[in-house]
Amino acid sequence: MRYYFFNLLEELAYDYPLYRPPSEANSTILQVTLGCSFNHCSFCSMYRTKFYQERSLEEIKSEIDLISKYHPLTEKIFLADGDALNLKTERLVEILDHLNLKFNNLRRISCYAMPKNLMQKKGSELERGRDRRLSMLYVGIESGNDVVLQKVTKGASSSMIIESCNKALNHEFTLSCMIILGLGGRTYSDAHISDTATVMSQISPHYLAALNLQLDETVRGEFMSKFGEPFFWLTDLEILDELEKLTVLFDPARQVIFRANHASNVYSIGGSLPSERSKLQRLIHELKDHPEMLRPRIVRRF
Repeated sequence: MRYYFFNLLEELAYDYPLYRPPSEANSTILQVTLGCSFNHCSFCSMYRTKFYQERSLEEIKSEIDLISKYHPLTEKIFLADGDALNLKTERLVEILDHLNLKFNNLRRISCYAMPKNLMQKKGSELERGRDRRLSMLYVGIESGNDVVLQKVTKGASSSMIIESCNKALNHEFTLSCMIILGLGGRTYSDAHISDTATVMSQISPHYLAALNLQLDETVRGEFMSKFGEPFFWLTDLEILDELEKLTVLFDPARQVIFRANHASNVYSIGGSLPSERSKLQRLIHELKDHPEMLRPRIVRRF
């Protein structure tokens, strides 16, 4: 169902629910696809109310024209929903060309990207997008452990994740990756964090965000069923143990801006790794000693 988003333009319709990364808060959002073409990750409820669709080029161009009329100084645009990079390259290029035509101040276009999206694009296709200011990609890694990835039906292996992300980096995209603390439960906690740190070290993205597992009631039963064995939730202190272990083991080849400040996290933490490793670990130790500082569970959400 299409709704009107009056905070942007009275005439611009969005198909809800609508999601974007926290760092895109000041970006104009343009829906070029609706939903997610995969939509089987057992922990994710974001697009379960939608069937995947690719919006018509005519409709997209019409909305671009409308936005440019009211917001001609737009500098950043986020292509929603979860699967813009799934578009055929020619369609994506036409959209990007029209955006560049209509916005003279445009600095950056960004979108979510699944590993399979990146793998299905040739390097030359990625370059065509990058040359048209599609320069930042947000990739959900979730875990670097293959057992956990299978249990949450991610649709990607650790080797595929490494290959796809390095493909984006090799073609000069800015890469922001997300992982989920607690995703393996207590049974796979050590393997989940150790392998995730290894995978992320091999990728060394520009940005790394650590979220905490939170399950919407609409997917909780599916998650538990697909997991295939009893799932033991981590306590807040165990989540902090995972976070600490990640900061110890993550050894990137470049400075990485690290954040654990999502609404799902037990506490808002941020810094650069490896340069601020000690600072982050001191804060984590303080939180362990003073659990009253942690964000109340009732206000956490995924």
